[in-house]
Amino acid sequence: MAVDTASPAAPPRTTTPTGTKPTPRWRNRESLTAWLFILPSLIGFLIFTAGPVVAAGVISLLDWNLFSPPKWAGLRNFARLGPDPTFWSALGNTAYFTFVSVPLTIAVSLVLALLLNQGLKRISVFRSLLLLPYATITVAVAFVWIWLYIPHDGLVNAVLGWFGIDGPQWLISDNWAMPALILMSVWKSFGFGMVVFLAGLQAIPQQLYEAARVDGTSTWQSFRNITLPMLSPALFFVIVTSIIGSFQVFDQALIMTNGGPGTRTTTLVMYIYRTGFENYDQGYAAAQSLVLFVFIVLITVTQFLFQRRLVHYDN
Repeated sequence: MAVDTASPAAPPRTTTPTGTKPTPRWRNRESLTAWLFILPSLIGFLIFTAGPVVAAGVISLLDWNLFSPPKWAGLRNFARLGPDPTFWSALGNTAYFTFVSVPLTIAVSLVLALLLNQGLKRISVFRSLLLLPYATITVAVAFVWIWLYIPHDGLVNAVLGWFGIDGPQWLISDNWAMPALILMSVWKSFGFGMVVFLAGLQAIPQQLYEAARVDGTSTWQSFRNITLPMLSPALFFVIVTSIIGSFQVFDQALIMTNGGPGTRTTTLVMYIYRTGFENYDQGYAAAQSLVLFVFIVLITVTQFLFQRRLVHYDN
């Protein structure tokens, strides 16, 4: 009996009709739907982010006071940054604010998220109350904290007096004005990180902790070997957004101290604002803003370069 060893027939090949071209991928229905949803955000980005950055780059090359026609200045505005002591003082103040407030904010956010993750009753109520400062307008919060910092009648110094501590004159002290702003900013900002960390904690499988308890690991070991690695994507996100936001600090410094005493709390954004809209030196203000943009981009890129070592993604 002969066995048919012929290979199975190949499936028919679909060919495009002669004279027609395949439909471009971007013109199919799914791609058009995706572009339709992306378009509003893309237009907003081009108008309110990319457009101003390009405009700042052009204005930084001009000598313009808003009232007379602009004149070409080339790189002279950037050359003015070197011998400007106020610019470097503002940059140092901004760096000081960032590298103190961001770790404190993250620490407070993480501790509160861990507490709320312990199965507390009415957790939604506590979460809403703790998120309230973040949802409040910064201007309103700044005025409240001005009252809290009043040297003789303010609540902060009154509480310190209970422990026999003579509180400083917070907002007019050379040494305490910036810590006062940092304390207020930590209170204002911790709610955002707390919610992000709480969402990350609730996504960690409980089986990991149960297996760790069976192995006899301590609470600290579970936190170090389970919680932190599994929470690292959320932690990375909060660090990046917090640093970007802190480099743009402006409202609280303007309202609470107006940059004083002297220039102790003058931040870079405040100096850019004063240069452009009080001194009407638009070209120099644009040059300063571009320097701030470059600093933020470099810090963000550096963080993304190190994320492979520090961030654990659960595949």
